[in-house]
Amino acid sequence: MLPATEARTSAATGDDRLALWLRVREFAVPPTMIDTATVRREAGDWAGACAAARVDVDLDPRDLARTYGDELARRLRSDLRYFAPDLLRWHMPRVGPDGLLRPGVTSALARYETGDPRRPLHLVVRTPPAWADAGQRISLTVWDGALSGGPAHPHPRPSPRFRFDLHRHLWDARRAGELAERAGSGGCAPDAEPHWAVDRWAVEARLVREAEGLAPDGLAGVRVGGGRCLAFDTREGCVVQASGHFPLLPDAATWVPPDRELLRAGLIDGDRLHPLVAEALGVRAPQSAAVRESAGHTHLVDCRGERHRVALVDGVLSPLDHEPAEIHRESLLAALGGPPMPCLQVIDEAHRDPVSLPGIRERLAHGDYTGALDVVEDLLGRDARLGEGPLRDALETAVSRRIDHGLYRSGLGEPGGSGTKVLKKPRSVRSHPRQAPAR
Repeated sequence: MLPATEARTSAATGDDRLALWLRVREFAVPPTMIDTATVRREAGDWAGACAAARVDVDLDPRDLARTYGDELARRLRSDLRYFAPDLLRWHMPRVGPDGLLRPGVTSALARYETGDPRRPLHLVVRTPPAWADAGQRISLTVWDGALSGGPAHPHPRPSPRFRFDLHRHLWDARRAGELAERAGSGGCAPDAEPHWAVDRWAVEARLVREAEGLAPDGLAGVRVGGGRCLAFDTREGCVVQASGHFPLLPDAATWVPPDRELLRAGLIDGDRLHPLVAEALGVRAPQSAAVRESAGHTHLVDCRGERHRVALVDGVLSPLDHEPAEIHRESLLAALGGPPMPCLQVIDEAHRDPVSLPGIRERLAHGDYTGALDVVEDLLGRDARLGEGPLRDALETAVSRRIDHGLYRSGLGEPGGSGTKVLKKPRSVRSHPRQAPAR
C-alpha cells in the first residue's frame, strides 16, 4: 500500500471496518470514473454512464415496452435517466479483506407493477460469482420471477438483505440528498454497537413492512454480523426476544454509512468523497475534474559516491548522469553476471518490483486497469518494457482473470464453480504495460 494510505489506515485505531472502507474509498471508485459517468449522465446518456462505471447493460427498454406496455417502459426510462451507476458502485456491499464487491448478489433498485400482483418487474443489478469477478463489473437487468437478462447467475432472485429499492438515494441522482437523513448516527441503545444505525431502525422497519404488504408496526429482522439476527419491534422501539419469519431490514438501513464514520473519525474529507455524497453530508465537495499526479518525477540515487538522477526521458526511465557509452558497457557487464551500477539497479527494480506495486495491485483488484497503468507509466514511462518479476506477474494475472469474466459473460464458464478449468490459458509473453490488461 502507498505510504499515505498506510498512514491513514494506521489512524483507524484498530477498527478493521474503517480500515477496509478507507481502502475502498482510495481505490474502488476512481475520480476519473465519477467524472466521466457524471458528464454522460447529465447529458442524458445513461448507457454511456453505465459504460464509464463498468456496468454491463443487459436490458432493452423497447423490448420491455412490447412486453409490459408503454407506461411501465416510461417509468423505467425515467429511472434510467437519473441512474448514477458510479454512486451505486460507491454504496454497493463489499467483503473483506480487500473490500471487493460482494460476489454473486442480485440487488433490486426499483419495482414496477405489471398488472399481475404475483409477478412485479424489478430493475436489478448483479455482481458475478467470485471466480468471475475480475474487473469488478456489475450488470444491470430486469427480473420478474422468470425473465432475466444477461448470463446465468447463481442467485437471480433479488436479495432482501442487499436491496436498494427502499434506498433510492444510494443510486438515484434525484434522491441523493436524502443520505444525511437516512444515514443514522450510531448506537444509542444499551448493548448497541457504534456501527449500528439503531436510531433509524424503527422508521426503516416500518418502510420494509409496508413494502411487503404488512402493517407498519410489528417485527423486523436485523442482521448485525457474526451470524446474529435480532428482532426489532417497532411498537416497543427496541430489540425483543422473538422467533418466526418477519421482514428483514436491508443492510443499507442496518449500519451507519462508512462515509459518515470516516468523517467522524477524521480519516477522510470532502475531497475524497463522491460529490453527491459530500454534498448530502454537508462537507466540501471535491472538484469535478479528476486530479492526476504529473509524470516526470526525478529520483535521486547514491551511485559510486555521488548523487545521480534517474527520470523519464522520451517515455523511458533513464539515468541522467551517465554517458550512453557507459550505460551500454555497464548493461553488458550486468547481463554477463556482473554487479549492476546503482542507477541501473534502481531502474531494474522499478521495472520488476516497484515501491508502488501494492497500490497497483489494489487498483487491478478493483478493476481500475486504466489507473493501474497510469501509475506504471508515470513511474516507468509509456515505452517501458517489463522484465520478469512481481509487477509483470500482477499485470498478467489481471489479464488471465479477465478471461474468466469473459467466459462467465458468454455462458461458457461454470457459475458458482471454477471458470479457470474451462480453458487452459497460455501465459502472456508481452512486456509493454499497455499490452497486458487491455483498456
